[in-house]
Amino acid sequence: MRQIQRVCCSSPAAICYWVAASLCAWGLLSLVGIYWHPLHASSASTILFAMAIGCAANWLRNRTFHCAISGPVFLVAGFVFLLPDVVTVRVSTSWVWPLVLIGVVVAFLLEWRYAKRPTSRP
Repeated sequence: MRQIQRVCCSSPAAICYWVAASLCAWGLLSLVGIYWHPLHASSASTILFAMAIGCAANWLRNRTFHCAISGPVFLVAGFVFLLPDVVTVRVSTSWVWPLVLIGVVVAFLLEWRYAKRPTSRP
C-alpha cells in the first residue's frame, strides 16, 4: 500500500531532480522542434514547457509545494508564447516574463511559509 506523501519544501535533491527532468523534457521538445518549428530549442515556449514538465515530475516524485503553483504558471506562459507562432493572434509578450517571475516568487514564499519542512533525523 502506498503511503500518502505530504507537501514539503525544496531540497537540493528535489532541485536536482527538477533540473534533470526539465533538461530531458527540453531535449525531447527540441527534437519535436526540428520538425515543428514553433518548438525549436531556443524558443521561450519550449523552455517554459520543459520547466512545466520538470515541475510536474518534481511534484509527482517529491511533492515540492512550489511546483504545484509554478508548473501551471510555466504552462500558461508557454502557451502565451506559442500563440503568435500557431495562430494569427498578436500577443504582447513583454508582460509575460514579469508575471512568471512574480508567480514563481509567490510560489516559493508560500512554500517557505506553509509547507512542512522535513524533520532532521538523529
